[in-house]
Amino acid sequence: MRIGDLGGEKIGICVSGGLDSKSVTARLIEGGLEVIGFTADLAQPDEKDIADIPRRMSATGVKTHIVDLRSAMAKASMLVIKAQARYDGGYWNTTGIARAVTVHGLLEAMQSQGCTVLAHGATGRGNDQLRFERYTNVLAPEMMVYAAWRDPDLLEQFPGRREMASYLQSRGIEASTGPAKRYSTDANIAGLSHEAEDLESLETPATIVVPTMGVWPQDAPDRVETVSLRFEKGICVELNGKALDPLDMLTEANTVAGRSGIGIANALENRIIGTKGRGVYEAPGMELLGSGLAAIYQAVLDRRASHLFGQLSKLVSDQIYDGRLFDPSTRAALAGIDLLAEKANGRIEFGLYKGNLFFQQLTDCEASLYNPADASMEASDGLDPTSSQGYVEVLSVEAVALAHAKQIKAPVWDD
Repeated sequence: MRIGDLGGEKIGICVSGGLDSKSVTARLIEGGLEVIGFTADLAQPDEKDIADIPRRMSATGVKTHIVDLRSAMAKASMLVIKAQARYDGGYWNTTGIARAVTVHGLLEAMQSQGCTVLAHGATGRGNDQLRFERYTNVLAPEMMVYAAWRDPDLLEQFPGRREMASYLQSRGIEASTGPAKRYSTDANIAGLSHEAEDLESLETPATIVVPTMGVWPQDAPDRVETVSLRFEKGICVELNGKALDPLDMLTEANTVAGRSGIGIANALENRIIGTKGRGVYEAPGMELLGSGLAAIYQAVLDRRASHLFGQLSKLVSDQIYDGRLFDPSTRAALAGIDLLAEKANGRIEFGLYKGNLFFQQLTDCEASLYNPADASMEASDGLDPTSSQGYVEVLSVEAVALAHAKQIKAPVWDD
């Protein structure tokens, strides 16, 4: 869709108050189009004053609405933790889940204002364009989507930041390309993703990133901080003995884990469109809470349940990344995870030290399958070691048959 195709439509544009947002918005208004701005409050830690976005955008002639999605974002983050939804490189799927929350929340606000088009500024080379488009398609199929950076007309007019700044300045709108950026950042309360610019080179160390939610491990205090978490049905409900709702829980977890350098990851991930992208991710609270729940899952899930959980977790993670959170297969997988998390109750204690989480103790976990007497190397009232003889003999039947049939090959290091 090109800008010339939007005549007669009412456009809801997703804005951040930056150079891109102002340039596209001003250009749409210049074309005689009716435009309303919308920005999602996801408790993004890199935004000092989100209330300033409408002021910054007002110079373009647009009125901007802030939609409070902080609680929704925190609850969605807890869903990601329950599902253990990590993506390539092991980082938490914070940006992917944020797009589901954002589009769901902004669509409702846009439709209440009579908007017929959702406009966004996601690059035509990344994942977010697909997420914005697909979530709009499935949640409001009657809405059209305008992707500014897939419009050949805008790409020709604005090939770079310099041209955008010049365009805005010619219309008396405050604009600056600012100092040279080393990377770009996308943020919400669950985490930050840093990418582009200098990070596109694999010769650039991850440490060029200045953490927003914490510190690099080498800059963390030289002491162990003990943290206690209590979970009910896969959701953390207490941190250090204090009962907190999801928003306050994630806020506190970010603070506690961030100061110990927890949750910074470098990833070279497989994007939806088939390319690879490099990112540095911060998610201290997610890493703390997610690791706590993982320890409880280890205690309460048997071998087959654990294997099934891993499969469901992988599916959910991929679906969130691909912009398919609301699809039937995702909802079915989440229903299975809810069932497996029914007994994920207990209190876990960690020692936090310079980017590491050290297990200290697991208590109050009534559904734990662990019996020290069965696993002990010492004499105990647990499993009688001699009982294993018959089981070993049964397994040996297959092993011997494979050997006699010459179906076993020595490892390559013996060649």
